[in-house]
Amino acid sequence: MSSTDRPRTLLHIIGRDEWAAVLELGRPHAAPGQGEVGFMHLSTPDVVLIPANRFYAGRDDLVLLVIDEHRLSAELRWEEGVPPVGDLRFPHLYGPLDLDAVVDVIDFPVGPDGSFDLPEALEPVRGSADSGGGSAGHRRAGA
Repeated sequence: MSSTDRPRTLLHIIGRDEWAAVLELGRPHAAPGQGEVGFMHLSTPDVVLIPANRFYAGRDDLVLLVIDEHRLSAELRWEEGVPPVGDLRFPHLYGPLDLDAVVDVIDFPVGPDGSFDLPEALEPVRGSADSGGGSAGHRRAGA
C-alpha cells in the first residue's frame, strides 16, 4: 500500500447536539457555512488544536468525528487553512460528509482555561505517517 493509499485520520469538529440532529435526519451532512465557502473544514490529529482553540475556545459541547477518507464520496483536497497557518495544509471536503465515513465519535472536552487538548484516544495517531498535513508542534496550540 503506498502512502497515497494509506488512510489518514481525518477529523471534523461539531457540536454534540448538531451531530445528534444529523444522525436523526440520516442523510449526508453539510456543515453550516459550507455553501458559502464551498467546502467542509476537516483536520488531522496534528493540526486539530489550531482551529479548535482559534474558533471554538470555551465551548463545552463538542465532539470530534473520526472520518475514513476512503469512504468519502465527495472530493477531498489538501489546501492552506482559512485563514492560512504558515505552510500547513488542511483537508477540505468539497461536498457533504457521508454518514458511513464516520467511524468514531470522540468527546472533545474543553479545559478549565477554555482551550482544548488532544483527546487521549487520538494520541497514538498524532505525528504518525497517517496523519498527513504537517505538525502543530505542541500538544496544546498556542502554548
